Amino acid sequence: MATDPTRPKIGFVGLGIMGLPMARNALKAGFPLTVTNRTLEKADRLTAEGATVARTPREVAERSDIVVTMVTSSPDVEAVTFGPGGIAEGAHAGLLVIDMSSISPVASRAFAERAEGQGFRTLDAPVSGGEIGAIEARLSIMVGGDAADVERARPLFEALGKTIVHIGGHGAGQACKLANQIAVAINNLGVAEALVFAAAQGIDLERTRQVIAGGAGSSWAMQNYAPKMLAGDFKPGFMVDHQQKDLRNVLDAAFATHLSLPGTSLAHALYSALQADGDGRLGNLAIIKVIERLSGIEARTTE
Repeated sequence: MATDPTRPKIGFVGLGIMGLPMARNALKAGFPLTVTNRTLEKADRLTAEGATVARTPREVAERSDIVVTMVTSSPDVEAVTFGPGGIAEGAHAGLLVIDMSSISPVASRAFAERAEGQGFRTLDAPVSGGEIGAIEARLSIMVGGDAADVERARPLFEALGKTIVHIGGHGAGQACKLANQIAVAINNLGVAEALVFAAAQGIDLERTRQVIAGGAGSSWAMQNYAPKMLAGDFKPGFMVDHQQKDLRNVLDAAFATHLSLPGTSLAHALYSALQADGDGRLGNLAIIKVIERLSGIEARTTE
């Protein structure tokens, strides 16, 4: 893919389910791109499309104006940013680091302060939309940080998503993402219970899904996840393990402020049952498997 040398040089650290298609969309938009990944073979697949592969996050930072991190957890973000061979070691004047992972808002604020002390800028910009949204460049991006940095990053955000909202200061993007994950988890549970109930009543599951999806019970999960639930397709767009990491961050914050979130607590417990059964790497739509086991009813369509 041809890149535009007048555009900012972009770096990507982390090329998993979400990071790889996001990096690819940056290339499609003409941004010169340098990438790295813990498993370098995943980075190599982008070389034929015009990306440069670096061995370390430090090298990515040295070659980039803006670096995106897309990794799993707060410790992972800290490691690739401030650890040995990390972004901070390759930081230079004007470097902007955008963490698009889903991590703790407290950690995001701490990382922003630490980065400022080492001479570079940060944004937290987690996303919603899953693998499909990443592939199709229609993610929702919720951003925390300074307004000037958000505007500087906006052309890149527009290459990755359709809804871009500056929520507030550092950590605000991550707080918004946790609010989003509450809604995601409880929506998934509602869809799962509705389908299992319909199966128990002996009614046509696909017709039931269609009519719910066309009415007040509709949701993104009913439209996109329910067909996969009924087909028994639990390939991950967003893993149970990652959903649980986010819900733990929600519940830690809720505990610290004496906030009651009963629905989130229930969803977390049900996802824990999936993890106990070895299903943590399935997609988060697999919550229907727990409801099926509890009910002794399987909600599946047949060809």
